[in-house]
Amino acid sequence: MELRHIRYLLAVADHGNFTRAAESLHISQPTLSQQIKQLEQVLGVVLLDRSGRAVRLTDAGAVYARHARLALRDLEAGERAVHDVQDLSRGQLRVAMTPTFTAYFIGPLVHRFRSAHPGIAVTVRETTQDRIEADLLADRLDLGIAFAGAHAAGIEATDLFDETLSLVVGPDHILAAATGPLPVGQLTREPLGLLSSDFATRGHIDDYFAACGVRPHIAVEANSISALLEFVRRGSPATVLPDAITHAHNDLHPVPLTPPMPRRTVCLLRRGSAYHSAAARAFTATVHEIVREL
Repeated sequence: MELRHIRYLLAVADHGNFTRAAESLHISQPTLSQQIKQLEQVLGVVLLDRSGRAVRLTDAGAVYARHARLALRDLEAGERAVHDVQDLSRGQLRVAMTPTFTAYFIGPLVHRFRSAHPGIAVTVRETTQDRIEADLLADRLDLGIAFAGAHAAGIEATDLFDETLSLVVGPDHILAAATGPLPVGQLTREPLGLLSSDFATRGHIDDYFAACGVRPHIAVEANSISALLEFVRRGSPATVLPDAITHAHNDLHPVPLTPPMPRRTVCLLRRGSAYHSAAARAFTATVHEIVREL
């Protein structure tokens, strides 16, 4: 058995088709089929059910594939460890965060890190907290920035700072002239634009309204902070954003609510059992530098 046999099996399992798997691997279909049969002969079991239109893992194949994926993950982590350059003259770093941090935190953070370590190639993704944790566990990410709370088993979280959410309106919105706190019950009559429900921020907002016994009028949902900002600037809906984003835009107006929205804790996430490269350790140090200046 060789490492390529494992990669070939997982490719077929992922594509459900020998032809597409062979194309992704840049080998011929007969070669791929022969290699999979060799693996089955070595193991003494049938790994793939070829009887239907789609190729599927057998029960034995599913068990083997699960362990094979874990083994590949650890081997790839080992390769990165071998090639890790301690002087940070080169390397790679994979980071993800939930959308609100794109608007005010990740820019200064990556700029400072890249200024200090220009040889490190940084990949930054914006996604949901659930996906961040899943990708950390699967070794598709090195670090994540999200929120404190219940985390998946194997995720290690370090608290960074507290963040406050506020109701925000554009300059022409009727609530922009409000002089005092707005009772949250009045939001049943005001159209809101909010992040879609798969984002952690939306969960915090929904929990707040539920605790207040209020059913808000949600007129627009989006999976982008920049889209929400554009909607709000044009005066139609109000939205809920972290105070740091509001303070960075002079054309946004925060509207205090009563009762006030609760604070939430921002944290740095990583897989506890993972190898942490010199680049990941340096980025973590930069995160703490930025936090101390907030």
